This record gives sequence, structure tokens and C-alpha cells, in this order.
Amino acid sequence: MVIKLYNTLSRKKEVFKPIKKGQVGIYTCGPTVYSYQHIGNLRSYIFADILKKVLEYGGYRVKQIINVTDVGHLTSDADAGEDKIEKAAEKEGKKTKDIARYYWKIFKDDFVKLNISEPSVWTWASKYIQDQIDFIKVLDKKGFVYKTSDGLYFDTSKIKDYGKMANLDVEGLRAGKRVDLKEKKNITDFALWKFSEKAGIRQQEWDSPWGLGFPGWHLECSVMSIKHLGERFDIHTGGLDHVPVHHSNERAQNIAYAGHSVVNYWIHGAFLVFKGEKISKSKGGLYTVSELEDKGFNSLSFRYLCFNVHYRSPLNFSLKALKGAEDGYERLKNILADIEDDGSVNKEYLSKFEKCIFDDLDMPGALSVLWNMIRDKKASGKIGAVKEMDKVFGLDLLKKEKVKVPEVVEKLVKKREEARKSGDWNKADQLREEIKEMGYAVEDSPSGSKIKPN
Repeated sequence: MVIKLYNTLSRKKEVFKPIKKGQVGIYTCGPTVYSYQHIGNLRSYIFADILKKVLEYGGYRVKQIINVTDVGHLTSDADAGEDKIEKAAEKEGKKTKDIARYYWKIFKDDFVKLNISEPSVWTWASKYIQDQIDFIKVLDKKGFVYKTSDGLYFDTSKIKDYGKMANLDVEGLRAGKRVDLKEKKNITDFALWKFSEKAGIRQQEWDSPWGLGFPGWHLECSVMSIKHLGERFDIHTGGLDHVPVHHSNERAQNIAYAGHSVVNYWIHGAFLVFKGEKISKSKGGLYTVSELEDKGFNSLSFRYLCFNVHYRSPLNFSLKALKGAEDGYERLKNILADIEDDGSVNKEYLSKFEKCIFDDLDMPGALSVLWNMIRDKKASGKIGAVKEMDKVFGLDLLKKEKVKVPEVVEKLVKKREEARKSGDWNKADQLREEIKEMGYAVEDSPSGSKIKPN
């Protein structure tokens, strides 16, 4: 068994080699819990879940950490603006801890709805303040920290390959950007600890050797990943948007602290896009899982939709695309419900499936293998193979439940009934063929027409 994964740092697919035999440590960048997580956020966690499931399918014991950012994430990546949690608390007239817990609970509920496995440990940034202070002390002792009037900053010029992961022209940035750096030495430098402007204004602030304040956003991930996975661990995941700032800064901190990169494989998922642009409030397409359910969609249809495109490629989202995915998903479940388990496992198709999932999580290929097996009238052991495949798909493919027939099929059946009643048999036969092409068969009986998977 050889698993290949695309490493953002090297920009190529690499054979995965764990640090410890049979074990894998994964750190997944988690949510900032100041609002609802939309489906663009959740695509990233579906990708991380597939990675985890593929590794477990391959026989590894996986320890996954997901952080919960409940302090320090400012509204600007330039270490400016308001703290997102503090801002939400003020707006809603609540305590910051209540805001964080409320939105985290909804986030966890979405995990259940999407069949995403929970991590081994949830780590909350506010619970690791002393660890973050101690981490800064080490960086300071090694000469990577300088002080300004508003906080402590990391000197990125002391990391020779700071821009490697994002392929940044750091020197060009430093020389060409005519911006007000204020007291920062370099445009790429970032805050490790921010000072409170005035004691008592913030709900969350702590004493430190440098003054009252709170940790910078990037710091928590270095601290909590190393705390739980060690100074060398296997995989770090996140969205592509993390590469140029958050993960580049995290990697810089790691190198300064431990003397090496700490993470062996950086793996990133691409954006969910709407009308060709990254999904956002201003562009539209920004739905939560609950909102999709309110529109009548099965939440697992979104998971199924994600498998139609490779995790490193943008996924164009629309309600029409989701409807198409839901129809395909329901058709698949209907067909499987009509297949008897012969007690065997189709090793040929299972081998093809494994080849796909072990090749950088090729889920579109894996889905194609599943459909080819289902359509293969000569194949045996289909249900046995599906049981294995669904350990990765996580689609409840064999769960016994009444699955609705797509609305478009029901409309065609109704039209056919009307044609039959009027004696237009040619029209009825034509509609039967259309229904058949969509994967369904119509059985006529004295009590009416019955629809079943073809």
C-alpha cells in the first residue's frame, strides 16, 4: 500500500511516510467561532475528513487535533481591527465564552449532519494562554521578537525561506509595497502578543511579562499542534486561503522555536466558488448546512457534491448543482437498496477504488469506480465492496431508509400516467424511455404506477 499526497511546501505529490510506523498525527485548522460556518468552510473539513478516513482505511491509527479559535483573530490579517469574538459578543450583548460555545455547538452539529468524524482532541486557544506566553519567551530568547507600542512582533526577515510555502517574493514585497508599516520592521512581520489599549475594555485579556493583552492568531496553532503532536508531526491541513499568511507565519514560528519545520506534509483544499468567484457574503452562495436543509436538501447531498471535484480544484456551487448531486445520490441509494448481498466482496472494483483514494484522495475517480461497479451487470460482491468503500465515502450508502425519487422523475411519471389515460400510448412509451435513461423503471399495476431503480 502506497499513499501519495500533494505537499503544498514542495508543490508535488509525495509518497506518504509517517514519522512513527502505523501512526499519523494531523493538525487541522479549526473555526473562529464568532458566527455560523458556511458550506465553503465546511468543504475544507470534508476534505480533512476524507484524508483521515483514507489513512484509517489504509491501516493507520490517526490522532487528529482541531483547534477552536475563541480569541485573537482580528478582522484584518495585518494585525489590525477588532477581535472577531469580542465584536460578536458586543453586537449580541453576550459574554465571549457564550458566543464561542454557541457557534461551536452548531459547528459540531454540522459535523454530525455531514458525517465528519470528530477529532481526537478539540483545543481552545483561550485554554492555552500560558503555553503561548512560554512559546513567545523561547522565540524572544532566540532573537526573533521585537516590541512596539501595540505589541510583540515576529521578525520574519530572520527566516531565510519565509515565503517558500506561498511562493512569495518576500524581498519584492518588502521593497515594493509603499505602506505605512508604523513600527513594524517588515511588511510580513506579524503579532505574537497584542497589548490591550486600556484595561477592562476587552472581555478576554491576560497578564504577561510584557503587559496586559492577548495572543496573536497565528501563535495558537503552533503552540497547540506541538503541545499535542510533538515537535515533529506528519500532516497539517487547511484551506488554500491560509497559505500566504496564517500557515506561512505558523511555519516561521515553528522553525524559530524548534529549529526545523515541524510539519512534514502541508495539505490544502481549494475554495468553494459561486459564479466563478470564491464564495462570500458579498458575492452570494453563502449557505449554512441548516439553510440547505430548510430548502429541502439532504445534508449528505453536499458531501456527495464535494466528491465530484478533486479537493485541490475549485468547486463551483449553485443550488442547481446541489440538486443534481442530490438526484445522483438518491438514485445511487435507490439502486443499492435493490441489490441483494451475496456475501462476497468484489475485489476487482475495490482494488480500483483503493488505487484512486490512495492517489492524493482522488474522490471523483473513486465515485466513478463505484458507479461503474453498480452498472456492471456481471459483477458480484457489490454490497460487500460498497461496505468497504463507504468507510471512506461516509455517505450511509447502505443505511435503510426511504429515499425520495427525484422530482423531475416524478413529474415524468405523472405525465406518462396522463398520456396513458388519454390513450396516447406512443407518448407513454416515449416517457417510459426518458425515465429509464434517468435510471428508473416504471411498473404498471391496477393500483397505479410504481417507480424503482433501473
